[in-house]
Amino acid sequence: MAYDIAAPEPAGMVASLSSLGYSLPAAIADLVDNSISARSRNIDIEFAWVGSESWIAVVDDGEGMTRDGLVTAMTVAARGPATPRLPSDLGRFGVGLKSASFSQARQLTVETAADGQRHTRTWDLDVVETFGEWRLLHGSDEETSAILKRIRPSGSHGTVVLWRRLNGYSGARVTEDDERIQKQFYAEATRTESHLGMVFARFLTGSRGRNLRVSGTAVDPWDPFMGNHASVQRLPSEELRLGDGSVKVEAFILPSAHWLSPAEYDLAAGPQGWLDQQGFYVYRRNRLILAGDWLGQRGMRREEKYNLARIAVDIPAEMDAEWGVDVRKSSVVPPVGLRPHLYRIARQARAKAADVLRYRGQVAARTHGDPLSYAWNVRRPDGKVACRINRSHPLVRAALKYGGTSTADVRALIRLLEETVPVAALRVMHETDTSDDPEPFGGPGPADEAATEVAQRIYESLVSDGRSPTAARERLRTMPPFDQLQGFWSG
Repeated sequence: MAYDIAAPEPAGMVASLSSLGYSLPAAIADLVDNSISARSRNIDIEFAWVGSESWIAVVDDGEGMTRDGLVTAMTVAARGPATPRLPSDLGRFGVGLKSASFSQARQLTVETAADGQRHTRTWDLDVVETFGEWRLLHGSDEETSAILKRIRPSGSHGTVVLWRRLNGYSGARVTEDDERIQKQFYAEATRTESHLGMVFARFLTGSRGRNLRVSGTAVDPWDPFMGNHASVQRLPSEELRLGDGSVKVEAFILPSAHWLSPAEYDLAAGPQGWLDQQGFYVYRRNRLILAGDWLGQRGMRREEKYNLARIAVDIPAEMDAEWGVDVRKSSVVPPVGLRPHLYRIARQARAKAADVLRYRGQVAARTHGDPLSYAWNVRRPDGKVACRINRSHPLVRAALKYGGTSTADVRALIRLLEETVPVAALRVMHETDTSDDPEPFGGPGPADEAATEVAQRIYESLVSDGRSPTAARERLRTMPPFDQLQGFWSG
């Protein structure tokens, strides 16, 4: 069969790899993957601000690489998904080092040492684009060599990955005394520290935990499931079969704020905050792939009433293809055969999480407590949330008293209603994933007697303020909820 060799053009390939959508913390996490795969015990991420010459490096004391191993590691997709890997290897596509680096910097230098032999290779994207060839440079320039000499690990083995000419920081207008950009640079270091603590938490604990540091500060592991807290509810774990393997799923219901100290509550919120951290946490070889997502399950969206529901999913690396793990190891698509089970587990966890909030202190008191305590009543009759002013409240009774209402009583009632809108109760009273929002006066259609009476009072008030009857009805027609109802004003 006749054929053409259609090799990718280097500049276009570089542009494609640079545009995969890595955040800086996610890109650095891809480099840490390689350090962990190399059995490193100590991993340091260095952020150095030098204006347009600023740089970032990942330094480890792992096994290092031979010269041929380094060239293979620097070659795009030299080891694809089908390449056999050790159980400790966190790689998948063979492009992580390059795609992550090209997304953040124009120059990538890797220096590695193994068995006392040291080797260095450099990708300079300007060189690649100028010559239109994948010219992997031997060694490094003088300035890069000086940085490597200063930060390389002691001993006979280990690897340094160095980024220079950083995207967004290497322009001619970036000066070393620019405090605004310097602050932004080190804010990225803080974000990276939080992200790594979440992604690699399982590697940072136990007797064989790694030492991971960002600019000299130890990275603290973040446990989304608060496994050491006595008030956490654990649902029974399940082993879901898929082909020749299985997926472990375990749901956790975190304690409400009532059972946490302020410091515990803030820590449990996670790097992204309570709302964005609810849902599934997918792990691959103990490395977090996806943090806080409902995996596209039908009708499941992020809502505050489900903030306490978090579900751990452990997938074997051999199932990468079935789960659709992407190049950045940041998203997954669950296999069709497992989706009903994941949906069932998520529904159960969400219901229990809502229960924890629904029946805590104040909300439980609204439903079962003293009828004189609250100006608002929140109920859920007939599957719809209803919010009503409590007619038994002393101020409401005074305002409704015939002939005895004073302006002071009305003002006090209005202020009370403004200050006690039952936001928390409404937030947690929703029980289903279907719409259960209250509809004024029963929803669109002909107005009932109660709606007509209210509309009549508003109409009379508008007329007494000087509007003509026609103008008053016109105004009423555009006023919610009467714009959705049919009555004397809509003719």
